[in-house]
This record gives sequence, C-alpha cells and structure tokens, in this order.
Amino acid sequence: MTKRVWIFDTTLRDGEQTPGVALNAREKLEIARQLAKMKVDVIEAGFPVASKGDFEAVKGIAENVKGPVIAALARANFRDIDTAWEALKNGENPRIHTFIASSPIHMKYKLKMTPEQVLEAAAEAVKRAKSYTSDVEFSAEDASRSDLEFLCRLFSTAVKNGATVINIPDTVGYSTPEEFGELVRVLRERVPELNNVIVSVHCHDDLGMAVANSLAAVKNGATQVECAVNGLGERAGNAALEEIVMALVTRKDVYKVDVGVDTRQIYRTSKLVSSLTGIYIQPNKAIVGANAFAHESGIHQHGVLAERSTYEIMTPESIGLPSNRIVLGKHSGRHAFFHRLKELGYDIPEEEALKAFEKFKDLADKKKEVTDEDIEAILGEQVVKIPKVIELEYFLVSCGNQSIATSTVRVKKENKVVEEASTGDGPIDATYKAIDRACGISCKLVDYSIKAVSGGKDAMGEVVVKVERDGRIFTGRGLSTDIIEASALAYVNALNISFMSNGESNSQ
Repeated sequence: MTKRVWIFDTTLRDGEQTPGVALNAREKLEIARQLAKMKVDVIEAGFPVASKGDFEAVKGIAENVKGPVIAALARANFRDIDTAWEALKNGENPRIHTFIASSPIHMKYKLKMTPEQVLEAAAEAVKRAKSYTSDVEFSAEDASRSDLEFLCRLFSTAVKNGATVINIPDTVGYSTPEEFGELVRVLRERVPELNNVIVSVHCHDDLGMAVANSLAAVKNGATQVECAVNGLGERAGNAALEEIVMALVTRKDVYKVDVGVDTRQIYRTSKLVSSLTGIYIQPNKAIVGANAFAHESGIHQHGVLAERSTYEIMTPESIGLPSNRIVLGKHSGRHAFFHRLKELGYDIPEEEALKAFEKFKDLADKKKEVTDEDIEAILGEQVVKIPKVIELEYFLVSCGNQSIATSTVRVKKENKVVEEASTGDGPIDATYKAIDRACGISCKLVDYSIKAVSGGKDAMGEVVVKVERDGRIFTGRGLSTDIIEASALAYVNALNISFMSNGESNSQ
C-alpha cells in the first residue's frame, strides 16, 4: 500500500508575495475555487493580520470554498492567531498555521530572542491555536539553517502542545537535495513525536532546487509538500505545484506515493493564475509552458508520430491540455464552441458560456482562426466580474513620427458622458492622459506589458498594466486585436478595480 502525500497550495499567501502581484478578494476566491476543483488538500488563503483586505479574502474563501482544508498564516503571537481564527471560524475545514524563526541568524538579528524564549513562544502559540481548532500547523522558519539539536527540541515542543502538522522550511532556498533529504530523515528519526503528525516541507527556489529539495524530502518521509502554482512566491519563488505533482505521478515507481490532485485541471489552473497575477509563463517552463509539449526537431517529430512515448513522458491530456485542435472561425456555431470549452476543461454556467461565445464571434470576424489561447484569454477577461464604474465608449488617436500624438476619448461615468483630449509621448500615453482628464483623477503608470495571445499578424494582444492611485497599486487587463484598444481597456479595467477598492461606485 502506497502512502499519501498532501499537496498544500500557498499560491494565495506566499505566491501573492511575488513582487508586483496584488490580488483582490474576488480574484483570490476565483483561484481558490479552481484549486478546490483541482482537489489540492490544503489552500493557504492568506495572512489575515497583514491587512483588512487579506482578512476579508481569507474569510471569504473559508466561508465559500468547500473540500480542501483552508489555512491561514499567523506569527507566534496571540494577536495574529486570534485574527487568523476570526477569518477562518466559519470554514468547513480550518487550519491555523503558526510559525517562528529558528535559525541562529534569525533569532539574533530579527527576533532578538534567545532559543529558550523561542521555545516558550512556540509552545504558547500552538496552545492558543489549538484552543480554536484541532488542526494546527507549526513551522520553524529557516529550519534548513537551524541548529539540529535545537530544531529537535522545538518540533518536539510543538507536537506536545498540540501541533498536528510540522513544517520544515528551506526559507531562503539554501539547501541541496542531499542535505535537505537527510535533514528530514534525521528529524523523523530523532523526534519520535513526528511519527504521529504530518511532516511538511516548504522549499524556495533561490538556487533553483526547490522542486528537487521537496522531492528529496518525500523520498525521506515527508507527507506534505507546500508549493505554489507556476512556482510563484518571494524572490525566486516556491516549488512549483505542477512540477511536484507531475513528478510524483509520472515517477511513482521512484517515489511510491499517491496524490489526490486531479491533474487534468493543472493547465486550466496555471492559465488562470497567470492571467490574474499578470505574471506570464516562460515558454520553456516545465509542464505548463507553451513549449512543454511542442516538438520542433524533425527527428523528434518523426518519433512522436510513430510512438508518442519516444519523446513524451506524459501526455498533454494528463494536465488538461488537448493534443487535437478543432479549428474555430467565424462559421463555427455554439455547439462547436461549447464542445471546445469542455475539452479545455472549462465548466461554466450557460449564461457565461453564451457571453464568451458572443466575444468569440466578434473576434472571429477580425481573424481567420481563433486559437485555444484566444478562447482562454476571452474567458480570463470575464472570470472576475469588475463593476464598471467607468466605461470607455470610444477613442480616436492621431500620431506619426513627425507629429505629436493626440488622443480623444469619450468616457461614461456615473450617468455622465465626458469627452476629453490630450497629447502624450505616443498614442497610448496620450490615451491614458485623456482618460485621466475625463475621469477627473490622476494616476501613475507603474508597469505596462503586452504579449501576443496567439501567432500571426491578426493575433490578439493582451495588455497588463499596473497603475498607482492614492498610494495603492492596481492591476488591469485588456484584450483586443488592436494594441491601442487593448491598452485602453486594460487601463480602464485597473481604474474600475481602484474605484471598487476605494468604495466608489456607479450610481446608474
């Protein structure tokens, strides 16, 4: 009988700490629902004490997402733990995840605490969390650089005070697979209490070894792996969920463990997280990259056509990526479109599917073939409903290499239609300034990125912008075969999110 390894997803907590990523409560809830559909065991929904927004996001996920354990992070103090419980208390399967640093460098320079004080704080924190819920996880931050004897005492103390999960983090990605696997083995051998709890690992990718370290830990007895979709996270990120899961599934002969994840939802989840975070996936990314199942070499193509296993150790279907494509265009009907949605792993209400179909038909009038990437981009646009405080009714730009770019826009805001014009350093800058003037606000463009959703001269462009308004950063997305239109829509989307976050609403 093979043992079971729990998949603990921290995309919404550690993943959101990726520089430049800021998800709102609606976006977090949408990702959490998809993670539940993928059947991860634990969703770490956030750090409730960090902000009011994070508290509300954790609370919303705990109350609305059923199936997985919903965890909230808390430092080893009563305020953090009490706040975490307030956010989690109405959930189906709540877990409080409390932590304190254990390495000499962290205790001396960050905590300014002695080892004995850390032991006492850990014991009190676990007891406090246990008074709220039976499921308590304890982490020793920077465990891989901690003194082994002290780590044994710390974990023993945590279990004796009620911890049901012990997490061993490689917080700064310092360890190697051999070292980290050995650390897990020795701890399980020297701390008898670990035989009665889940032993977890949380590895960062600073040296590019997060996945390898996590798998080495599994080989040495770890029964939970903490990871993030697309490897998101602090600095170089976390161990990538899709890589961990597919390694355990594909090489079950080596690791001899089972996971409960529905791997057919991996690609769908990856695309959703990429869309909502604005962090694009590199083409050669393992498992979910655009080239993961592409074959350029003639030799490879010949081999795959003769027998797929010559160059494919797993199938695209196993992660939810169909290998066969139905060519969709302007003559395609609803039946073919809905069939394609199901093949891509989308299970959405008929009303939403019809809205997507209308957008598909509009796009099909502009380009010869609508690709899977186009469809996913269309659906990504309507996944999270952003109230339209402002609407862009039209824009007109005039520019050239011998003239100053000018843009005229018409914006509808609070039952008023306003037209404004502005000049700028190029048509997009002029359009953004005209929108600001029409809305009577001032925003700073922090980041702008654009990519072609699919190939060809008629490809759709997806624009992601980050704007700063009143000291806060908001991310917007726009999609169109016209780059300037996509840019304008992304900017308006970001402004609408800012209005929603600031409590401003449309009175119409």
